[in-house]
Amino acid sequence: MTNYCKFIGKRVGYMLVTLFFISSITFLLMNFLPGSPYNNEEKLTNQQRQIMDEKYGLNKPVTERYATYMSGIVRGDFGISLQFSNQPVGKLLSKRIGPSLQLGIQAMLLGTVVGIVLGTISAMYQNSFTDTFASLTAIIGRSIPNFVFAVLLQAIFAISLKWLPIALWDDGFRSTILPTIALSISPMADAARFIRTEMIEVLNSDYVELARAKGQSEWRMAFVHGLRNALIPLITILGPMTVGLMTGSLVVENIFAIPGIGEQFVKSILTNDYATIMGVTLLYSTLLVVVILLVDILYGIIDPRIRVAGGTS
Repeated sequence: MTNYCKFIGKRVGYMLVTLFFISSITFLLMNFLPGSPYNNEEKLTNQQRQIMDEKYGLNKPVTERYATYMSGIVRGDFGISLQFSNQPVGKLLSKRIGPSLQLGIQAMLLGTVVGIVLGTISAMYQNSFTDTFASLTAIIGRSIPNFVFAVLLQAIFAISLKWLPIALWDDGFRSTILPTIALSISPMADAARFIRTEMIEVLNSDYVELARAKGQSEWRMAFVHGLRNALIPLITILGPMTVGLMTGSLVVENIFAIPGIGEQFVKSILTNDYATIMGVTLLYSTLLVVVILLVDILYGIIDPRIRVAGGTS
């Protein structure tokens, strides 16, 4: 237990160092961007631009601005958005992160569960029609972009059948159904593919053959004995994918008019809104390193054979 705590503590330290370098590199890259946050303000004179630079500290040396930025991060202050009504970046992102998080979590849960079921059934009935159908479904889901599925879902369930709203974010849970399904296609396909490959190997292992000889059903062997060992490689890829979905899919968010963080990020890039760009980048990076840490912890929970020794895995 002590070694496991040391391992987690070391990984948290690595996380903090990683976030420090990411925030520093992002800050430096922002200073090399061409133009300024006032590119779209054609009516501003040079004198007015100088006044704005002085107001927001953009005329100060890079080292001084870097120190101000890093000290603000420590306090939880990501600066002021220069293009979105001078709102604090933290407040701006807090309004946007909710829809993206909700859609990302729903899509990951739906896609993972369906993918695990498809992959398990495909492995149990290898080289059969069921296997071919499940594998084809996974291939189609991985090959076709999620925004194509989004448009098809709108055309069928919103326009033709009129069962669900076509867009917007004002109809409660019903507004999330179509974008959730569209975003879940990719994780479903990846989960099905990985589970099928791992389950075929697990179902042919010696301990499963022993369980089969004892008269246990194929379903019990698959979901009780086999699935636990097959989940480890799946968790590895689902971690970063979860972060990607939670922080928003730009195209899908635009198709369904969802006020998520993906749309905010692109608008910030187009307008050189430095503080918002850095805030979104740091938010994404934080979610990613936290998920990677959780993946490492889940390894030991899912497979008891994985142990931490001497503070290393």
